Amino acid sequence: MIVAKGLDGIVVEKTVLSRVDGQQGLLIYRGYHIDEIAKCTFEEVCYLFLFGKLPTAPELANLDQRLKSHRRVDPQVLSFIQQAPAGEEPMALLRTAVSMLSGYLPRVEDNSPDALTENAIALISQVATIAAAISRVKHKQAPVDPDLTLSHAANYLFMSRGERVNDVVSKTLDTALVLHIDHGFNASTFSARVVVSTLTDIVSAVVAAIGSLKGPLHGGANTAVMQMLLEIGELENVEPYVNEAMAAKQKIPGFGHRVYKTFDPRAKHLKAMSEAWGKRVGNVKWFTMSEKLEALMWDKKQLNANVDFYSASTYYAMGIDPALYTVIFAVARMVGWTSHIIEQLADNRLMRPESEYVGPEGLKWVGITDR
Repeated sequence: MIVAKGLDGIVVEKTVLSRVDGQQGLLIYRGYHIDEIAKCTFEEVCYLFLFGKLPTAPELANLDQRLKSHRRVDPQVLSFIQQAPAGEEPMALLRTAVSMLSGYLPRVEDNSPDALTENAIALISQVATIAAAISRVKHKQAPVDPDLTLSHAANYLFMSRGERVNDVVSKTLDTALVLHIDHGFNASTFSARVVVSTLTDIVSAVVAAIGSLKGPLHGGANTAVMQMLLEIGELENVEPYVNEAMAAKQKIPGFGHRVYKTFDPRAKHLKAMSEAWGKRVGNVKWFTMSEKLEALMWDKKQLNANVDFYSASTYYAMGIDPALYTVIFAVARMVGWTSHIIEQLADNRLMRPESEYVGPEGLKWVGITDR
């Protein structure tokens, strides 16, 4: 029996949602190269994933209205967030709060296409509201009601900050969300598909995905990148830090990828955004340090920056708390997760891989007094 540890190289299902080509450095969303799709708004790409094509203006307006109609969450969910233990990890709080939505979504146990699509739209919208409430409570502020006149990204920022932001800020987050929407059968997406293959409900599958994303080897990497940059502190400390880390065989976060053997196609967009934001706020230090790190990691290890690396300094320049980076990742990935759940259920087969038993055999029972 061949054991594919970590499922490396194993194809478990077909998908029309995204293609990741690690050799060529390609990411395709439903036929569109990521460079093309980055020109779209979050709502347009949401429509693409849920309905299979980019929307016309009336179709986009309809989806936008449906998303906005679901923005408000039940006060009991917000109350839970406000009463959660001080210091609870934001992703743990998100996981529990999202699980509460099963009591408030329409026909949550109904896995028909129409019900799944409506609940997907509701989850995409309400998870952003929950995420913003977590941001507010973490900073000892009360949650803010959604603004139904704003776009998805602009409204998230409004609910997080308690005030409207300018179009440049919301456009940056909008593009960052698009870049994070889907990425093949990554750990969280695969978790969602495994769980829903049992024919459970969409909320259960999404909660499993959030639990998977919470792990530092998956969604928490950009937080680790920013923590590293803050620890390094100054440009002249970058090379000594890298040398010491390598001597101690410590991993440098934000470099290398399980799939990509070349440059992560999302990273170039975030690198440009990081530089632009550094200049906009009059502090390019974090970008310059990141660029130095990138050059050193290529020279010393031939490792490229991944999507997490430059998203860290971009978000930091925008004034986003590093502790909330993974929560924002989840806000974006809700589109991918729910779309994969719908796709899985359209032609479902229970996920049931084999395992190779390597333990002992032939043991005989002995009574407890003789053990």
